[in-house]
Amino acid sequence: MRIVALRALGLGDLLTAVPALRALRDAWPHAEVTVAAPAALRPLARLAGCGLVDAAPLQPLPPSAHGADLLVNLHGRGPQSHRVALAARPRRLVAFTHDDVAETAGMPRWEADEHEVARWCRLLRESGIPAEPARLALPAPPLPAGLRSQRGATVVHPGAASAARRWPAERFARVAAAEAAAGRQVVLTGGPDERALAADVARRATLPAEAVLAGRTTLAELAAIVAHAGRVVCGDTGVAHLATAFGRPSVVLFGPTSPERWGPLAPPADPARHRVLWAGRTGDPHASEPHEGLLEIEPGAVLAELAALPS
Repeated sequence: MRIVALRALGLGDLLTAVPALRALRDAWPHAEVTVAAPAALRPLARLAGCGLVDAAPLQPLPPSAHGADLLVNLHGRGPQSHRVALAARPRRLVAFTHDDVAETAGMPRWEADEHEVARWCRLLRESGIPAEPARLALPAPPLPAGLRSQRGATVVHPGAASAARRWPAERFARVAAAEAAAGRQVVLTGGPDERALAADVARRATLPAEAVLAGRTTLAELAAIVAHAGRVVCGDTGVAHLATAFGRPSVVLFGPTSPERWGPLAPPADPARHRVLWAGRTGDPHASEPHEGLLEIEPGAVLAELAALPS
């Protein structure tokens, strides 16, 4: 049996779908379960026990994903993603119902305010497939030899996909400097396009250049760094979901998006281990300026939450 799960989005999106992916593997233990997602996410799909076929958001699926016995649309409510899924001609489609897609009539209904992890598990349960949202944990990948000196470091991840979710660099620098002053090793992570941001934070915090790992690691290496971190400080990004998946203590700053939809899910996320800061107001998560609620969070509040983390 061949099962395809459409989730052609980002790192955090894939990690919030892990319980649903595990449910598919459990329901059909001898099936081939493949995630249709960007190729860069293959190491994380592998940790979840799934294969991966390279797919871009709302683009036609490659031929290898066509003709599956079951295709589960974990992308969204449709109709665009539903049509992408149907064009791959699966024998059975599981998706949320949409009035513009007749093939989804009678399927589960979308609930706007549902937590992202719970949403996809409910889709499966209401389609007759048992699923438990608590199954978020992933096995920690080993640190590559060249990164073993980073074990136990405080990971500061200042970047985010949009400016609306990006806390100011000078505030991250104050937190990073305080962690270093407390005797903790600090590393700054990010993608290639976030290297300048991480370097700016390092300069403001008077950290050495070698503390900047942004743009110098693969996604698999970043996952390993987070998996073996002492603690993690970041915004509402995929790195926050890595910290949850690997059970690493974290402080996550939310701005325009509610943590009730994208925050650490409890259970299994221990609220003492995964701390959330949020001003309580929502907004446009794709805006070009930091959300006003995010700017209400001061470095002192972050340092207080870090001090409350288990050692």
